[in-house]
Amino acid sequence: MIYLLIILLTLIVFASRYLFLEPSVPLRLSSRAQRFLSYASPAVLTAIWGPIVFMPHGELVFEDNWPYLLGAVFAIVLARVTNNVLFTTIVSIGFFLILKLYLQ
Repeated sequence: MIYLLIILLTLIVFASRYLFLEPSVPLRLSSRAQRFLSYASPAVLTAIWGPIVFMPHGELVFEDNWPYLLGAVFAIVLARVTNNVLFTTIVSIGFFLILKLYLQ
């Protein structure tokens, strides 16, 4: 049952991407819809990293999550400076792992 669900969700995601990315499909979004969707990625990423950084044990704590806080701040600054997603991801993960190793 789980494999069927994974395959079904894969097909749904692929179809939704294909409709907007395939040049031969005459479906186009308005500039207003495109501007609205440009906020989707930051919103989803914030919903993912926010609880990890600020609630690592299920409740709001700031004492023992310094690697998460410093790693998040480092990643944000590095992303603003470099504008390179791959470089920011690799360097930020390395920075976080070093912090995690030495601070805990």
